Amino acid sequence: MKGSLVSVEWLFNKINAPEVVILDATITKVTKEKISDKTGIIPNSIYFDLKHTFLNKLSPFPNTVPSQNDFECLVQNLGINNNDLIVVYDAHGIYSSPRVWWLFKLMGHEHVFVLNGGLPAWKAKGYSNEGSYISKSKIGNFKSKIRFQQLTRYEQIVANLASKRFVIIDARSEERFQGKAKEPRPTLKSGNIPNSFNIPYSAVLDKGKMKSISDLNHVFRLFKNENRTLVFSCGSGITACIVLLASTLVLKNKKSIYDGSWTEWATNQKLTLTSLKPGNLE
Repeated sequence: MKGSLVSVEWLFNKINAPEVVILDATITKVTKEKISDKTGIIPNSIYFDLKHTFLNKLSPFPNTVPSQNDFECLVQNLGINNNDLIVVYDAHGIYSSPRVWWLFKLMGHEHVFVLNGGLPAWKAKGYSNEGSYISKSKIGNFKSKIRFQQLTRYEQIVANLASKRFVIIDARSEERFQGKAKEPRPTLKSGNIPNSFNIPYSAVLDKGKMKSISDLNHVFRLFKNENRTLVFSCGSGITACIVLLASTLVLKNKKSIYDGSWTEWATNQKLTLTSLKPGNLE
């Protein structure tokens, strides 16, 4: 184990441990990049449906965090218990799995990890695959205790324009952040939240795995002496969790996710933001 990551070798050796719960959190990417081979399921996996189940269905924005009670009941229905060690993976390597890792952290569960390299790394080792998911017969005893400090709301982002109490890091591509590329959601304008910084999620990954500690230290070099809370944003709250996960390996700052991310911000803003410049630490 390294921080909140586990290797495929570690999981292979623990695959039948009764306390280990394996969740497949694969979703389709918003970008044009496709999964080259999405066949196969890691043995003993349970499907964790981010796009249709584990979200607030009443929210006008995608991927919104479900209520504490809803999350607790849904997780119990998967047969998950308080003392379980949860390993989350996806078929892209590392893409949507950090979102599930963060959701469990937000809801107070400490023993949750992301499989470094995901399904591609598992298959590269020649480990066996299954054709279907498992389903536990018993309801779990999982209990949630939400940590509100790990979740940032739109009103807090607006207030931060003046107070600058925290630093916003945007995980979208540089082209989207700079307003040079159209948003995947056609109704959204391009640009960035004022005074935010850009660390594309691809900058912390290497062929679907998390980069080395030395490489991550370089990626986050601007924030080594930054004591403020880091708030991570992206298009709709998925890839922000990748960069947050990476930051936990090299930075000790308090951290949070702006759940509405650019989708909520751009929807709520009437000003043209494409000309706004990214921030600086001065």
